[in-house]
Amino acid sequence: MLVLDLFVFGRSARQISLRQALAWSGIWITLAAGFALLMYHRFGYDTALEFTTGYVIEFSLSVDNLFLFLIIFRYFQVPTELQHKVLFYGIIGAIVMRGAFIIVGIQLINAFHGIIYIFGAFLVYSGFKLWSQPHVVSPEKNPVLRLFQRWLPLTANYAGGKFLVRKDKTYATPLLLVLLVVETTDLLFATDSVPAILAITLNAFVVYTSNVFAILGLRSLFFVLAGLMERFYYLHYGLSVVLILIGSKMLASDYRRIPTSTTLMAVAGVLLGSILLSLIRPKNQPS
Repeated sequence: MLVLDLFVFGRSARQISLRQALAWSGIWITLAAGFALLMYHRFGYDTALEFTTGYVIEFSLSVDNLFLFLIIFRYFQVPTELQHKVLFYGIIGAIVMRGAFIIVGIQLINAFHGIIYIFGAFLVYSGFKLWSQPHVVSPEKNPVLRLFQRWLPLTANYAGGKFLVRKDKTYATPLLLVLLVVETTDLLFATDSVPAILAITLNAFVVYTSNVFAILGLRSLFFVLAGLMERFYYLHYGLSVVLILIGSKMLASDYRRIPTSTTLMAVAGVLLGSILLSLIRPKNQPS
């Protein structure tokens, strides 16, 4: 699907229409649902439920990435027709990074069970931080970006969809800087999302596939939500509650087992409630 998306549907830089974005979002969600059915027939109800819960959690946390990506694109004034290319390569990098995080995380938990309390406490902390400081990003303070600018000269303007251009020497375009900021931002998000799903299951196959399916739909979903993000004012509060709930589950895992079905219903309820509240009480409406 990635190969088709890049070399067939995305061969040239273009602005993705809302209809195309909706169609692709529907395709990715349908594929995830089909994979859940496949998991049910192959491994049984419990594994399929773990996958579905993990997918919902990762998908919801990935939605929060979109707010930051939108801020980054606005900060660097990325043309709309180039945003899909940055998101595509950002997704490939995210798939690789999440795989590494998952392998390390599962190995750590299996070797040192007590680290699950550290993961749980970190998720609770991240939830409270997201509640008080939503969507704060300062690209100019990114250490990777500052180091890169010292190492490679930069062109003043975008050069189509190119990341590098050759003149008297090799220059980086602003598009490569945007990609670096997106990748490092996603790396920070992985420190939240990977421990969150490890609270559901330590089955590496379930953890990784639910991550991948959530990430694959991120690019098309971005163009669906780009014009609607300001309306979902309370969504980040819902996401912060989700992180706190999942972190609390990890902290209590040795004392009380919370069924996966209960976790799924709680997460879905919180997210749906925050979205409905955003629609009922828009941001500019007085309290």
